[in-house]
Amino acid sequence: MTDVQTKTDTETSAEEPGRQTSSTRRVVLLGAGAAGATAVLAACGTSSSTNSNGSEFTNEPGPAGSAAAPGGSNDGGSGSNGGSGGATLAAVGDVPEGGGVIQGDYVITQPTAGQFKAFSKVCTHAGCDVNKIDGGQISCPCHNSKFSIETGEPTSGPASKALPETKVKVDGDNIVAA
Repeated sequence: MTDVQTKTDTETSAEEPGRQTSSTRRVVLLGAGAAGATAVLAACGTSSSTNSNGSEFTNEPGPAGSAAAPGGSNDGGSGSNGGSGGATLAAVGDVPEGGGVIQGDYVITQPTAGQFKAFSKVCTHAGCDVNKIDGGQISCPCHNSKFSIETGEPTSGPASKALPETKVKVDGDNIVAA
């Protein structure tokens, strides 16, 4: 029997470099994907994170009013600076008695009539933003930590530190940093 050759030596050698190129591309793309996945996983374990606006925060935020956001004002994200007080955090009428609101970087609560408190909205457990105030509790969606609206102390969940408090006062119709 005779051996039938369907491709010439020139055709065979012309195909091999193409195979090397696609293998090299595949290796490069897989390596890039693995590097990206590693970066994402590594970011989950750090103590500083990035807010949705691109600025970094840590589990130990600085006092309110200590620095303005890049390119922005230092008003806590709602309103403008009031007369004799600091940055306006919320309107008195927006904060329900026995509850609170989340505005800017703060959770502003009214545990009892006329008593206002402000806490960092960054959970002290893993740096997630709290997202709900209900039944006298401030809740974090990431690991279900709950905090008191009166003291900011954790009432359940993995968080063991209180939400940092910012002193506030009423200035007219606004709650402002004291």
